[in-house]
Amino acid sequence: MSLKQYSIVCSAEMNLYCTYLFMNNVFKRIEFWIFVLFLVRLIGITNPPLDIGQNWRQITGLMVSRNFVEVDDNILYPRIDDNQGKTGIIGMEFPSMNYLYFGIAKLFGYTHWYGRLINLVVSSLGLLFFYKLILLAGFKDKVAFASTLFLGASIWFMYSRKMMPDTYCISIMFIGLFYGLKYMTINRFYQLLLFAVLCALAVLSKIPAGIYFILLIPYMLNKRIASKQRIMLTLATIPTLVLTYLWYFKWNYMLSSKYGNWYNSGKSIHAGFLEIAGHLDKVFENFFINSFLSYTTLAVFAAGFVMMFVKQEKKLIVIFTLMLFIFLLYIFKSGFFFYHHSYYIIPFVPVMALVAGYGISLLRSKWLYSIVLTAGVVEGIANQQHDLFVKPTEQYKMSIEQIMDKVSSKEDLIVMNSNGNPQLIYLAHRKGWNCTNEQLYDSVFLNTIIAQGCRFIVIDKHVAPNLKSSVLSSNQVFENPDFLIFKTDKK
Repeated sequence: MSLKQYSIVCSAEMNLYCTYLFMNNVFKRIEFWIFVLFLVRLIGITNPPLDIGQNWRQITGLMVSRNFVEVDDNILYPRIDDNQGKTGIIGMEFPSMNYLYFGIAKLFGYTHWYGRLINLVVSSLGLLFFYKLILLAGFKDKVAFASTLFLGASIWFMYSRKMMPDTYCISIMFIGLFYGLKYMTINRFYQLLLFAVLCALAVLSKIPAGIYFILLIPYMLNKRIASKQRIMLTLATIPTLVLTYLWYFKWNYMLSSKYGNWYNSGKSIHAGFLEIAGHLDKVFENFFINSFLSYTTLAVFAAGFVMMFVKQEKKLIVIFTLMLFIFLLYIFKSGFFFYHHSYYIIPFVPVMALVAGYGISLLRSKWLYSIVLTAGVVEGIANQQHDLFVKPTEQYKMSIEQIMDKVSSKEDLIVMNSNGNPQLIYLAHRKGWNCTNEQLYDSVFLNTIIAQGCRFIVIDKHVAPNLKSSVLSSNQVFENPDFLIFKTDKK
């Protein structure tokens, strides 16, 4: 072999070796795997809001966003489309996510999927800062790495790509807490400011994000941290508390009282406790099935839970105990809503992921660690893959706006037999009423809404397949295999 050939071979081998080192290093970085999870969740990101799970909740957010664009961009007055012939102004969580949506729509035009992308980006950042927080709290990288992947493949995977603020608000809280804890050691004012602003935004976006404030207690009691930092950080939480009180317990009640739309402020602790006590099976299902959606990860969590007491991991025990205490209060305050909606478990899943991350870190074999971690993540994602796609049976709903445009104007009020789900009203790009199938037979109800301006009665034949047009006195203007539409007058 000539010297030139030898040098070429050596160069090729060196390139392969450098590539191996680079890839090996990349695979060990959490940023790479967060990006992989991001790419997986991009599948179907432009889907319309036809998800089987929680589509009504996404629709509410989409209506508010679109009404910022088309009706009124005042962030203090969020509006929904199922407005019962009124303004549609509603008391709800502070619509920061909806207003981001509005800002993007002003630049690029309105479309259904911007909210999915906003939440996906913010929730991916949330995973990164969750990892950073675990390291900052003094846990090993092995624990932080596994915990973050377990969280990313948990129920977080599905809800971080929906137009809902649940993972969004927790993610912002993680970022805020990170800068708050950084301030405790580095003492930079911008860190304190970021803590105050981001935590306020997180809790305003949804109150459950505030339960993470309880994790600051050990730091506040730590005398090794300068008194000034502890006092300043405590004072920095005041804006969050004040703004949250004003928005949820003053402004929202005023909106609900004045404009008559629903606002869920929870239940009394006593009432919620009784509801929870009567449905413990569903509560446990939310904790142990809906949280990870993976029996492998659940088993690792159970092992970690036991071992943290066996090995007396005081730091982890304190974190878990504090979070469980405050989360139980949240559960009792939620009552029926906690066991009825799977996403109510989301605020506690990061703590469970941390315990699972600790549990798997006890495995001495790197191969076994990798196998179990991979199995937990793959199982969790596989059990949620259906959320990446739209069922063909739901596609017919996308035709309703085009149909309504042929028979009515955008300003015409309509009623739809959606049984409380505003999905079709939103997709019709109209405003009006939801009703049940039974109400379509109620002449008093129909006469009342007609008197209030309802111009069209739209019947989803998939919901009421046997409804006969003769039950209505209005004249029929459209029918196909999916919809039956009546006009309430002959103008």
